[in-house]
Amino acid sequence: MSLVQQPVFEMTLAEYFRERLEELGRRMAPPPHEDTLWYTANMLARFGDSDQLFSYDHGEVDIRPLALLYKDAHEAEDMRQRCLILRQLGDSALFLGALFPENFERRGILRDYFVGMGGGAYDYLSENARHNRHIFSELAAMFARMLDLVARACARQKLFDAADVLNLYQRWRQTRDPHLARQLRDLGINLPESDVLH
Repeated sequence: MSLVQQPVFEMTLAEYFRERLEELGRRMAPPPHEDTLWYTANMLARFGDSDQLFSYDHGEVDIRPLALLYKDAHEAEDMRQRCLILRQLGDSALFLGALFPENFERRGILRDYFVGMGGGAYDYLSENARHNRHIFSELAAMFARMLDLVARACARQKLFDAADVLNLYQRWRQTRDPHLARQLRDLGINLPESDVLH
């Protein structure tokens, strides 16, 4: 008797993110276009490879600051090079602003900085890129909402203990961040409507 082996289906990182983004994106009104979710999922998978996020500069491996990427784009010799750099700027702003906001807040870099840098880069691309202008246009127009979507898609699924919930509530009280309010509501914490920023 021979055993028939069942096929094994493996999901790529891009496919995983695409599923998460599509599931969460359906809850948005209006939901992001499918092409935008596809682009964002591929960007997240690309940055899953540290070589795509980090660069070697002056003898150190580090993430190039957004302001220096902006400077590089401004000094670019041609349109193609400028668009490539601005795509890196927009993608980096979306990735870093969504996944590491607390790290940057401790250094005084707030959410508005990422929205301005990333949204501005994508806005330029929406008018000047050779391809995907409709994607860049949507990313520019809804950059702040895309930050929230990417943060939720990449959030760790973990059980919160009482100390975690209290810490989350205290952070929300200090910042009134809608993403933190949503996390608290998802945990069953009812916040007074007058205290919640939409």
